[in-house]
Amino acid sequence: MLTIDAQVHAYERDHAGRPWHAALHGPDEVTGDDMVAAMDAVGVDGALLVSPFTMYRYDASYVVDVHKQHPTRFALIKPVDPTDAAVTETISDWAAMDGTVAIRLMLNRGFATGADGLQIAAVLKAAAAHNLPVNVLAWGALDQFDQIAATNPETMLVLDHLGLQQPFEPPVPEKPFADLDTVLKLARHDNVVIKITGACTLSHAPSPFNDIWDPLARIFDAFGLERCLWGTDWTRAVELITYQQGVEPFRLTDRLSDSDRETLMGGSLQKIYKWAPATV
Repeated sequence: MLTIDAQVHAYERDHAGRPWHAALHGPDEVTGDDMVAAMDAVGVDGALLVSPFTMYRYDASYVVDVHKQHPTRFALIKPVDPTDAAVTETISDWAAMDGTVAIRLMLNRGFATGADGLQIAAVLKAAAAHNLPVNVLAWGALDQFDQIAATNPETMLVLDHLGLQQPFEPPVPEKPFADLDTVLKLARHDNVVIKITGACTLSHAPSPFNDIWDPLARIFDAFGLERCLWGTDWTRAVELITYQQGVEPFRLTDRLSDSDRETLMGGSLQKIYKWAPATV
């Protein structure tokens, strides 16, 4: 089966030509070559490469460069700024570029009401016009996400990282699945897909993180596996798990059948984003 990671990040060292806005926990750089090497080591065929917001904000130029070097391994996702008056033109330009499959909204940045809310509506309309799913980081903003899903049924929305706040470094929150019931209610929206990304970083158990499976089973039951996308969210998680530890628990668990695994770890992603890595 094709194994496709629904979210990874790559970045170069901070330098004057492409300066960081802020730093993440982790190595000084994880280049596209480094990411490909990590994927090759554990047999991951491809990945959605999301431009890291912490470092680069709305500038996706580094991941575009990575895609030029590895066009068969990555598809690209770019955060967009809903307060930018030219955001719809930005989306149009992005949709026309080679290798692009989606855009991203960072709802946890406080785009909630007034003009910002109207701009979010414009973003969602433009994305739908270009057949681009919208990945949404909705930590702390699940109610707003619910409203967006209800009022924009023509736009495919991909809820990042289980919809749950995830740590950047130890310790894991005491009750990492505390908001799970709120997340499960979002399954009623046919236009909502959920990323099972970073799940292993919510575990209080050692690898293979067996305590994540009961809450994940509730998500699988609510959304159906065809609306669930496995991924690691590496490199955000480097101080919590290795890349291999983000992959192997899903391959080895007896809580998934072979057909379940094929759907969760690549099959559903190919249908949602209409993309697959080249394997030749």
